[in-house]
Amino acid sequence: MGCFTFVKVMMVVFNLLIFLGGLGLLSMGIWASVDGGSFLQNLATFSAQALHFVNLGVFCIVVGVLLVLLGLLGFCAAHRESKCLLLMFFSIVLIIFIAEVAVGVVALAYSSFAEGILRAWATPALKEQYGNDPVVTKIWNTTMRELKCCGFNNCTDFVDSRYARDNDGNLPPDCCLGNSTVCSPQNAQKDGVEGCFEELLELLKMNGSIVGGVVAGIVVLEIAAMVVSIYLYCHLDNRDPMKH
Repeated sequence: MGCFTFVKVMMVVFNLLIFLGGLGLLSMGIWASVDGGSFLQNLATFSAQALHFVNLGVFCIVVGVLLVLLGLLGFCAAHRESKCLLLMFFSIVLIIFIAEVAVGVVALAYSSFAEGILRAWATPALKEQYGNDPVVTKIWNTTMRELKCCGFNNCTDFVDSRYARDNDGNLPPDCCLGNSTVCSPQNAQKDGVEGCFEELLELLKMNGSIVGGVVAGIVVLEIAAMVVSIYLYCHLDNRDPMKH
């Protein structure tokens, strides 16, 4: 097997992986949109208006479809040995790679401010919208029940909230360990149920290595796909001089 043939096979393999990855993300997006009680919904807890859970599922579906189409494009480019398709594939992957690097730089730059901004924004929204907005109430109830937590910081988030005013000063049942129908602020303080932010943070830290490994694998795959595609593009003329 010559070098050109080997690189062509690798191009097919890389795009098969991109295609399968797109199918996996597409499946996850469909599952996320259908399964309203899944953990992915908890990631959308802290947005009453912008990041509803269904949008997260739609985002996964859109990205999955794009990856499937990108995999098919790369496969066709390698199979047909088309310089036009190879250049198009390389350009798309390069744009995606640059966008990922930009997002990573911005995330690192603002990560230190994210917790403070989230705390300053989420707590007032929780005080006014929980118990009043059905969507926000359902999402918070699911989060507190599954993670066994209370509020964003702790049970004090519900003190003097709209929910407390409408329920004779009582807090949501999940703020007390017994999950009794009536949960007074005194019992909630005594039980000391932790806030959901800390619980989510711990859960994300536990899965951080998996997420980091997946991201690193995607980056390596993109770099390898770009190298292989540009190699095929540059060596097509040398391989078949009779075409000119």
